[in-house]
Amino acid sequence: MKMQIILYEGKHFQGGFYECGKDCPNLKIYISQCNSVRVIKGCWMLYERTNYKGYQYFLKRGEYSNFLDWMGFNDSIRSCIAFPQYSGSFRLRLYERNNFGGKMLEAMYDCPSVFDCFDHHDIQSCNVFEGYWIFYELPHYKGCQYCLRPGEYRRFTDWGAPNARVGSFKQITEF
Repeated sequence: MKMQIILYEGKHFQGGFYECGKDCPNLKIYISQCNSVRVIKGCWMLYERTNYKGYQYFLKRGEYSNFLDWMGFNDSIRSCIAFPQYSGSFRLRLYERNNFGGKMLEAMYDCPSVFDCFDHHDIQSCNVFEGYWIFYELPHYKGCQYCLRPGEYRRFTDWGAPNARVGSFKQITEF
């Protein structure tokens, strides 16, 4: 399935636009700002800064007529990543310390409250074995979002977070 997203400079799908079908580390060369988005195919993570840095916003198929619709802080979208359709199993491990140290929680399903399941809300490292996941800063899938692909995250900065707070997490299953 070919991924497709259209990013518009103006609100309500107006002004200049850029149509994208793959990961793009630097949208600045195509659009100066982003005030609305149409996700035609796939799921996407939008980033506030180039090279997949800054605030992250997860978008599934649909129309977002202004940046408030995706809970954006501003009109700055400078890079994006497409997520391939995934139908396998999901599994990750969370750790209370850097480099996979301390208490560990293994999960295969969404978790609306990390503190209720793990007795911690500061997660220092994580190992994603299978599937794609979103970490949320607050319980019940609220607050800043961080996307994790399969791999090792030895410290919270590896998934782009400014601090170790993880309030909830869920699988990326909606395409």
